[in-house]
Amino acid sequence: MDKRTVFSGKLLPYALLAPQLIVTLIFFYWPAAQAVYQSFLLQDAFGISTEFVWFENYQALFADPAYFQAIVVTVFFAAIVTASALALSLILAVHADRALTGAGVYKTLLIWPYAVATVVAGVLWLFMFQPSLGMFAKAIRALGYDWNPYLHPGDALTLVIVSATWKQISYNFLFFLAGLQAIPKSLIEAAAIDGASRGRRFWTIVFPLLSPTAFYLLTVNLVYVFFDTFGIIHAVTKGGPAGATTTLVYKVFSDGQAGGDLGGSAAQSVILMLIVIALTAIQFRFVEHKVNY
Repeated sequence: MDKRTVFSGKLLPYALLAPQLIVTLIFFYWPAAQAVYQSFLLQDAFGISTEFVWFENYQALFADPAYFQAIVVTVFFAAIVTASALALSLILAVHADRALTGAGVYKTLLIWPYAVATVVAGVLWLFMFQPSLGMFAKAIRALGYDWNPYLHPGDALTLVIVSATWKQISYNFLFFLAGLQAIPKSLIEAAAIDGASRGRRFWTIVFPLLSPTAFYLLTVNLVYVFFDTFGIIHAVTKGGPAGATTTLVYKVFSDGQAGGDLGGSAAQSVILMLIVIALTAIQFRFVEHKVNY
């Protein structure tokens, strides 16, 4: 017999939804609306004088070569960090799902980085790769390479990529491991009895069943790279050298906070929001239909 709980109060569903709706309105829709409105304004840093300029902030933005450089850096940065974080965490999760000696310690060590704040993660890697004091930097210099993320754009971008990837691996690892443990072992054992190799079992059985988790993590990782890596960039390179690590989200901050261009910064935030929404829509349109639920 199917037992169901029925609530007699008609206002209860709305009361349960109200806290989340209020939080969403206050911390997302209201700031987003303010950003859209402010992107049409030209005002000083103190907000004393304000002029409605329509699309002049957007026109100035697309005429700025530094903004297009930030777009290129962001696309490259997002692609490398997302692919690296997903691939490495999947490999680690596959090994953790096996019967290994000391598996509990192995899993705990992989989860620990998730508890580290983003800024702290950047500082840790900067300390290890600091040109004159970092132990890894000294090892690289001993090999004959002049490592210096303060002067070399490629070194700075590499350091930021490594920091951002390391920070996200543990989050992906948790979901991949949970997804692997939810797959019925009988399916894999049946394929093994039929003579399927380990690689064939993974790509024909395990990964298709893991595709919903992978799709979710793909979306989350892109959002992470576009927004949450700000702390790492600010702590490690501050967008330098020569704008080599200036992503779109960091340029919003630097132009608004340091440059005092509030209207231009708001216009950048609107464009960034639209880019992320478009990427998410593209994923649901062209990637989700390949997911096996």
